[in-house]
Amino acid sequence: MESPAARQRPFSGASRRVAPVTSPPSPLSPALQGLLEAAAITLGLGDDAQVAFETLYGEGHALSLDDRFAMEAHVLGVAPEALPSDARKRAMEGYYGLRWEGFTLIGETRNDPIEVVPHDPVWRARFEVWRAKLADALGEAAVRIEHVGSTSVPGLAAKPIVDIQVSMRDLEDEASYVPAIEGLGVGLRSRDKEHRYFRPVAPRPRHVQIHVCQTGSRWEFDHLLFRDFLRAHDHERDVYAVVKMQAARTFRDNRVAYTEGKSPFIKSALARARTWHAEQGGTGA
Repeated sequence: MESPAARQRPFSGASRRVAPVTSPPSPLSPALQGLLEAAAITLGLGDDAQVAFETLYGEGHALSLDDRFAMEAHVLGVAPEALPSDARKRAMEGYYGLRWEGFTLIGETRNDPIEVVPHDPVWRARFEVWRAKLADALGEAAVRIEHVGSTSVPGLAAKPIVDIQVSMRDLEDEASYVPAIEGLGVGLRSRDKEHRYFRPVAPRPRHVQIHVCQTGSRWEFDHLLFRDFLRAHDHERDVYAVVKMQAARTFRDNRVAYTEGKSPFIKSALARARTWHAEQGGTGA
């Protein structure tokens, strides 16, 4: 049953109820339990974890996706690592829906082990192969096709997955690009207001992932700026490498936690990158 405290708080967006269960709830971390108690929320079996999560998030607490998983597991009476796929998907949509407007997860989630390896020149060659494929498939609908992410920065250790950013004239016109990209053996896996994400369809190896954005958008600008800043500043690149390797050691079997573990550095580096960009006389988003 939904707690009285949760019922008193209105939320935008749909809240999902879960079926009542009889297993004992899995323990929450002391920090998360403390936040719930401070908000006068008693989260029990069968309650709606999303409502409780939105309460804490709306109060400005820095919560992670792992916290959302823990709360979903708690109301289902299972360990977080034992969440069924539908519950995991529900938790991810609830979490990212608060951060990214219009977020929808498509298909099954994957949590491949994290592997950060030394920079490999083959990544550039792999990008060029895919750039040609995408250019042929998309034609004039694609304004630019760029190599982004860690594999695009010479000398930077990275997961051996090439990130490609495709800037479209009209992001909302999915008919102009989704079938063409999926025809290359990669599937649309998520969408939000700013971005569409594609990765290879299982059992194909995950050697590439494609990010489609609107030309002229903040999404496009930030990813290109971060890449160019690291290419121009060896110290920043090397610090980022250490951050990535530490996160990979700590969260080898948790791709979400690995990604979020890098976020503080990325946010601070982007702030420095914008200053650098402005000092160079640059303009843009």
